[in-house]
Amino acid sequence: MLFSEYQFFEHHFPLPQYLGAKHLLRSWLQQFIPRDIRVVCDAFAGSQSMAFLFKQLGFKVITNDFLNFNHQIGLALIANQNHTLNQQDWESLMQPNPDPGYYNLIESTYAEVFFTRDQCQAIDAIRGNIDRLGNEYKRALSLSILNRSLTRKVTMGHFAHQQALNYAHDPERIKRNRSLIRPVQEIMADLLPQYNQAVFANGQENCSCNLDALELLPRLRDVDLLYLDPPYCNSHADYQSFYHLLETNSMYWKDKEFINGNRRYSPKRHSGFDKKSEVIVSLQRLFALSAHIPHWLISYNDRSYPDIQTLCEMIAVHRSFRVERKEYLNGRGGRGSVAGCHEVAIIASQD
Repeated sequence: MLFSEYQFFEHHFPLPQYLGAKHLLRSWLQQFIPRDIRVVCDAFAGSQSMAFLFKQLGFKVITNDFLNFNHQIGLALIANQNHTLNQQDWESLMQPNPDPGYYNLIESTYAEVFFTRDQCQAIDAIRGNIDRLGNEYKRALSLSILNRSLTRKVTMGHFAHQQALNYAHDPERIKRNRSLIRPVQEIMADLLPQYNQAVFANGQENCSCNLDALELLPRLRDVDLLYLDPPYCNSHADYQSFYHLLETNSMYWKDKEFINGNRRYSPKRHSGFDKKSEVIVSLQRLFALSAHIPHWLISYNDRSYPDIQTLCEMIAVHRSFRVERKEYLNGRGGRGSVAGCHEVAIIASQD
């Protein structure tokens, strides 16, 4: 790498807490990025850690995720070039609820489920004040910080269990994670400088999309590299079930049903990549719709369905490829990243 290619590495990606996030694999995956590229699309961006790497490397980045809370991170850290949150913005966010008759979704849905009632009221107030910020990128940055603070405030960082309040009264768990008992406002204050320093311009007009990947791909033009990290069917838990509260907080639905003990929204948004009955057809469509893009870099897990051999057979229909593997030495959460399994990089280019 040339020295000039390091110029944006003084900006650090805020540490994610997201099952399947590639934050710790970025340096390994970086070696497989082709040299002769200018425009990159991350079609399943998730936490945005890989999209952030592509931005650091100076590429024009098109980042996409079909969940809105991930799209907000993309707006905040990938598309955003210079809008940070100043003291006046922070004070605006900490004001009383601007419209308690409307901004009460978190309290009415999750009080005494994941957070105490007073904390739910605080979240609703902050959420209402976010909507009153006059800049799209500041709103996205604020919402990303709020959502990240919520994952820090629950044990395991997700919302697929119903033990959050019990854990918040467990002295041993509190020793390991004091955020369990800290006010969300205090956690946000800690996160604010981390997110502000991650905002930078890389000289490109980057964008963030909120589409199904199969809707996005036919619209892409002049993309040199497609990075694919599709949901790991049969490997990790369903992201919509794990992070339903973040999506609810981002969308702030008034027309959804909230079901089960953890109050997940219903119906879930359809994904063709999380069910065995649909994933093979969806992957075949994905590769067919990507045929016009010269380079593919695919991140996969050898505990996923379909298996690596089947996946490679689908890729071979369109182009030649090579496979690289990296063993997980320690479990990272979720069945797909247990010790002993492998992250797989498939590097495929047009002949």
